[in-house]
Amino acid sequence: MTIARAALSVSFPSRFMLAAAMNPCPCGFFSDPTRECHCSPVQIQRYVSKISGPLLDRIDIHIEVPAVKYKELRGNAEVECSAAVRERVLRARQVQLDRYRAEKGLYANSQMPSRLLRKHCAISADGERLLETAIQRLGLSARAHDRILKVSRTIADLEAAECIESKHLSEAIQYRTLDRTYWA
Repeated sequence: MTIARAALSVSFPSRFMLAAAMNPCPCGFFSDPTRECHCSPVQIQRYVSKISGPLLDRIDIHIEVPAVKYKELRGNAEVECSAAVRERVLRARQVQLDRYRAEKGLYANSQMPSRLLRKHCAISADGERLLETAIQRLGLSARAHDRILKVSRTIADLEAAECIESKHLSEAIQYRTLDRTYWA
């Protein structure tokens, strides 16, 4: 992190994970199937434009999270326990540690520089077509391209898959659609 003032500029090392949330509009009900949004398109655009496209482009994953229905809250659906999720994450983290062992200061997919993308994020011809179509249709940036590949690699690691498959790419692309829903 660099703090620049008139007479001095100081840089501090930092590494952080940003988790953020926002409503889709000022009233919070835009695209809610059960409640009516009373915001005008201009109000919605003004509201979401407070988050700049370039800032959003630097966030790896952004998704819409709809309200949970009462039946889902009270239902008996089987869910994966936290311990199982933790084990899967720890295994994926170990895979990443092993993958980047030879790279100084690198230990996770999110840190992977562009020069290593082709080596560690190789995709099939079908995957190439899928990614190209997504980039063109959604108007995604080069930065979004790289982030999709890194997230795809992580999804594959969580599944203990050696290679990035089309389903991993598809899931990662879904996590990039918000920046084009409102900021297009």
